[in-house]
Amino acid sequence: MNKETWSNARDEFTKEGLVPHVWSNEPGHFYEEHIHPYHKVLICLKGSIVFHAPDGDVALQEGDRLDLPPDTHHSATVGDSGVTCMEAAR
Repeated sequence: MNKETWSNARDEFTKEGLVPHVWSNEPGHFYEEHIHPYHKVLICLKGSIVFHAPDGDVALQEGDRLDLPPDTHHSATVGDSGVTCMEAAR
């Protein structure tokens, strides 16, 4: 994991007053369609993941950020190398 990516992500969350957590999944893991009642902020730290939403797919790689409004239906597919993300709720 790129130390600079981790540090930059942590700084972004801190500047926005958010308290993030880190999670990861194995290659090919699929998240079934679901929603969150909060604004989801996510930064990909390592690997890749594709979020599938009504407006289309959003592919994230190291350093990419996703802001997902509350109550947005979405699913996700983890890339071939797995994924590690930093995430917080706004």
